[in-house]
Amino acid sequence: MDKILNNLGLCHRARGLISGEEFVCEGLQAGKVRYIFLASDASDNTQKKILNKAKFYSVEVNKEYTSFDISQAIGKVNRMVIGITNEKFLKILKK
Repeated sequence: MDKILNNLGLCHRARGLISGEEFVCEGLQAGKVRYIFLASDASDNTQKKILNKAKFYSVEVNKEYTSFDISQAIGKVNRMVIGITNEKFLKILKK
């Protein structure tokens, strides 16, 4: 597992992210989500919805990882979308 995915696991344990399509959309609307990880193998409908909302709210999206990678990093099953809410972890993830 690479460094970003390891840090993603730490971020999850520190409660610095939210996961799931609906929760991320709600977080975007509330202004809490600062960065999004979108699985490269997410359905076209999910990708379109998240990319459109992210563009509207000016939030950057990372599509480098598969749902398997993302799910394993945070210890959850079948996660397609993760929103980073913690600014400090965002700085670590972007390094």
